[in-house]
Amino acid sequence: MTHPIRPVDDHDEPALLRDQFRQLLRYRALLAAGVVVGLFGGGFLALSGDDTYTASGEVQVRSATADPFATGASADKGINIGSERQTAVSDTVGELAAGTLLKKGDDVTARKLLTGLQVTNPPNTLTLRFSYTGATPEQARSRAEALANAYLAHRKARTEESIDNMANGYRAQLEPLEEKRDLLEERSGVDADDVSSARANIIVSISELSRKISELKALDTTPGYLNKKPVAPTEPAGAGLPLLLGLGGVVGLALGLLLSWVRLVFDPAVRSPRELVRSLGAPLLGTLPRERAAAGTLLAIGRSGSRLAEEYRAVAFRLAYDPSFAERRRLLVTAPRGDNAAAAAAAVNLAAAFAEMGRDVLLVEADLRTPSLARDLGPAAHEVRPPRWAAEEGDRSWPAGGRSNVDVPGSGAFALVAGATADNVPRALTSASVGRIVAEADRPGAVVIVLAPPVLSYADAVALVDRVEGVMIVCDPREVHRSDLERIREIIGASGGQVLGALLHPGRGRLRRAERRPKSARRHSGGGPQGPAVDEDAPEVTGDPAETMGLRSFTLPGARR
Repeated sequence: MTHPIRPVDDHDEPALLRDQFRQLLRYRALLAAGVVVGLFGGGFLALSGDDTYTASGEVQVRSATADPFATGASADKGINIGSERQTAVSDTVGELAAGTLLKKGDDVTARKLLTGLQVTNPPNTLTLRFSYTGATPEQARSRAEALANAYLAHRKARTEESIDNMANGYRAQLEPLEEKRDLLEERSGVDADDVSSARANIIVSISELSRKISELKALDTTPGYLNKKPVAPTEPAGAGLPLLLGLGGVVGLALGLLLSWVRLVFDPAVRSPRELVRSLGAPLLGTLPRERAAAGTLLAIGRSGSRLAEEYRAVAFRLAYDPSFAERRRLLVTAPRGDNAAAAAAAVNLAAAFAEMGRDVLLVEADLRTPSLARDLGPAAHEVRPPRWAAEEGDRSWPAGGRSNVDVPGSGAFALVAGATADNVPRALTSASVGRIVAEADRPGAVVIVLAPPVLSYADAVALVDRVEGVMIVCDPREVHRSDLERIREIIGASGGQVLGALLHPGRGRLRRAERRPKSARRHSGGGPQGPAVDEDAPEVTGDPAETMGLRSFTLPGARR
């Protein structure tokens, strides 16, 4: 029974967020650079900036009142604390404070004085907090106190001016009434009743105006109280070195994340398995773990305790139960471009894994430009006689010229048709001999695996697709581009083949080069025989075999036909 492959849910928000976070962590160098820049900036600000000191004083604002102790008297009567705050930072207050400071020997202009002033209002209070930042503690204290006192003096003068204006208005109304009263007194002998009545009304009005003038003069015009007198600070104001370093680190981390995101947006490489599956249009068959013990050897099958061998076995089991592969039992193994060593190792180990299952496996090296399997396998390959049809025709050219058996320790053996250099590679790949060899997969229990050069470097793999329909792409997720996978899918689909899946490897060629030279050596840049440039910010592929271990629960049948 074959379990269907679960489709990738593009709307799985938690999974998408996790993938994006992992992708940002690929660029650890940018993250570290951002943090370093932030820490350096915070330290520079803490050590290079001049020390400043801040002194604060608090003024409680009150309105003029006749009896502050009377029942029901309101302290905030007629006070708009927002307007008072604007008055406290006005040029008038600044000029008054500058004049006071000038008498004490501090020559400063009103505009410069107000630049260091900050007036705030604590919530639900009638208090104004005057905070002044100066170069020295004494300067901060004296200027804060001068500004607070200047505000109180200005507010007192403004209140007294208002009282004087109102009193003058009442007096202006009082003068004609007094003149009229004097005139009526002179006429007291004529129409005594009418004159007495008019005179009494005028006297009442004069008394009312006189009372209002007396009340205005009796008002308490105290503008407020300096509840907290400014004192000279003992320590500099602002954030200290630890706080600035912490803030610099946070800002630097945000900068690193921004740079990583920009780098991620313009990165053409495959950023996650989801993108690989979406671009290639085929499932991920497995991810090979990094195994140093495998350096220099192709065969991992047969080595005890090898996680790499277990992963190859898991991929072989998955292919064995894939309906597309089980129908034809032909597999073309190739790489996108660059080095083909990982594809060669995958082809050899898959052949050994199928041999363990009891299959009759034939591995064909169709890389006629740089053949290397016979040399890399070494003494494990033993030459045998060619097939009967080749002996009858007397054809000694590739692929009918020779065949070897490759012994897999404890697992059996498989047949190998090693590659050989050819003058006309396309004609050799499309010859009748290749068709006969690939047709051997039609025998019951037989499997044919063909190793082809990189599909985007040469057309050799495309020439074989019409005979070997199932294709497996072996690639390094750090190097393959999304556009390459999309192009491979289009080329193979147009040639009549089908991509069965992708196998990821951790860059075996880079591991070998790293072992041969020190870490400080510069890596190769650009393409060429040693492969494309290496992205040092890409994450290390761990290749946990558990990703495909679920396929091993099946009981492996014998020969399928």
